[in-house]
Amino acid sequence: MQKKKFGTRQLTVMAMMAAIAFVVVVICHFVMPPIVEQPPLKLDLKDTIIVMAGFMLGPLPAFCISVVVSLIEMLTVSTTGPIGLLMNVLSTCAFACTASFVYKRMHNKYGAVVALLIGVVVQVAVMLLWNYIVTPIWQGAPRAVVAKMLVPVFLPFNAIKGGLNMALTLLIYKPISMALRKSNLLPSDGAAAAKKGKLSIGIYILGVVLLVSCVLFALALAKVI
Repeated sequence: MQKKKFGTRQLTVMAMMAAIAFVVVVICHFVMPPIVEQPPLKLDLKDTIIVMAGFMLGPLPAFCISVVVSLIEMLTVSTTGPIGLLMNVLSTCAFACTASFVYKRMHNKYGAVVALLIGVVVQVAVMLLWNYIVTPIWQGAPRAVVAKMLVPVFLPFNAIKGGLNMALTLLIYKPISMALRKSNLLPSDGAAAAKKGKLSIGIYILGVVLLVSCVLFALALAKVI
């Protein structure tokens, strides 16, 4: 089983998902307006693509895609250099690799929700720690000032980011994974197909509610509404 993990089809899916994730970085991002004196916070949705790859293939492929996409981002569209690369990899892996690891052990619809929730919590916690460590070095701000920004700035930002990626994953993972299975890029999953029904509708409703809530929260945080 280990030998087949990075077979031709898996590598094809990884390359495709990495390419899509980078396109998402380029065309679908939003820089949060400053609330206080803070470093620029860019909200993008590439984690949705990477966590879906992790659900399909496992946490190690999710990690590899995260590193590749973050490296290409640093070399092309990013202005944050190696620090931005580090923070991107940490943030994405905290969410996508954690969720993928849990989903491998709870491989059902409830497990997907639980895995994504745990991924969001881990991402928020990891980024609070690393913003506290890195931001003073990166921005030249006193650590005491950064510490005061953790709860009012970094916590809601990462919670919104994680919530949006969770919501989008719940909404689009199933049709994308089914399309890949029909294309024979992923093995068929007859057991999963047999479990469709009311629970799927509940998953989509949860995804829509979470998506709308996170968008409204982001607009309120940006003082748009």
